[in-house]
Amino acid sequence: MQAFLPGERRESILCVDDTPANLQLLHPLLKDSYRVRLANSGAAALEAVERETPDLILLDIMMPGMDGYEVLRRLKADPRFNAVPVIFFTAMSSPEDEERGLLAGAADFVTKPIVPPVLLARVRSHLASKQWRDFLLNRNQWLEAEVERRLNEINRMQDTSILVMTSLAEFRDEDTGNHIRRTQLFVELLANDARQKNAFASALDDETLHLIVKSAPLHDIGKIAIPDHILLKPGKLTDEEFAIMKTHTVKGYNILTRAVQNLADSGRYLEIACQITRSHHEKWDGSGYPDGLSGEAIPLPARLMALADVYDALRSARPYKKPFSHEQALSLIREGQGRHFDPRLCALFLDREKDIANVHKRLHD
Repeated sequence: MQAFLPGERRESILCVDDTPANLQLLHPLLKDSYRVRLANSGAAALEAVERETPDLILLDIMMPGMDGYEVLRRLKADPRFNAVPVIFFTAMSSPEDEERGLLAGAADFVTKPIVPPVLLARVRSHLASKQWRDFLLNRNQWLEAEVERRLNEINRMQDTSILVMTSLAEFRDEDTGNHIRRTQLFVELLANDARQKNAFASALDDETLHLIVKSAPLHDIGKIAIPDHILLKPGKLTDEEFAIMKTHTVKGYNILTRAVQNLADSGRYLEIACQITRSHHEKWDGSGYPDGLSGEAIPLPARLMALADVYDALRSARPYKKPFSHEQALSLIREGQGRHFDPRLCALFLDREKDIANVHKRLHD
């Protein structure tokens, strides 16, 4: 007899047989080591597992009404119980009967009359296997939760780093106002529409689209390295000053590249930000800066940003110009289709003009 401490959990075994003599044999054989529950029919067995899920089931096959095969089928069909090991114990002893039981999902097949040491050994073996399966399942669930927690930490770190860097840019250039938030929403609208087109679908999976939208606010981060007398000049820049202003693309790229190197495998969102920051002033016809890229050589995130940035710049007041109307800005965007902007993205942008206008109105400076 095995002794158990008060309150110690003992594994439970459900014994199912329509013959009372068999249940009377099983109960004393198992009760000193396990919590034993009895059921005298298939229906009673299913009711019993609903009340408490056992650790193992000893199941007779030949029972009136619902036989053991049907009980097993219903247990395996229910996610709550399909991992509970079921041992058939039966007078059916042909190889065909055993094969049918094992193919149906039984963990083992024991023939009557019962040999107590053999039955106990098989019960112990299957309960030990179940303990390991449960341990591994719980371990996997813990690992999944831990991975999710770490991913959430990384996402919070990414969001915080973007907030800090964009706040620096806004602090240096107060004229931008809601420019950063508006352009991010413009990019999101345009990228979602572009994903529906075959030409862009493969490049805009869920993760990439999310990272483009997340990275968009960093497009002008390089302006924090532009001297105040140029960045904050209350008038139009000279050619020499504009040449210095244009270096914000490369300066921003260099800032983010160093961050990517420090973040290693956590830095893909900054890699996309690098593309946007360096190349959002490139033009489809190759006349942009800093690298004179043209066509599809311009990274897609930068092509999306170019439309958002130019439209918003046209609509915004600056010390050297009044804001353009929505219609005036659209006219200039339309003129730039195929020259300044990717013609396919430009068409999508123009199709979204009402939504674009609503965003600008809602976040007007």
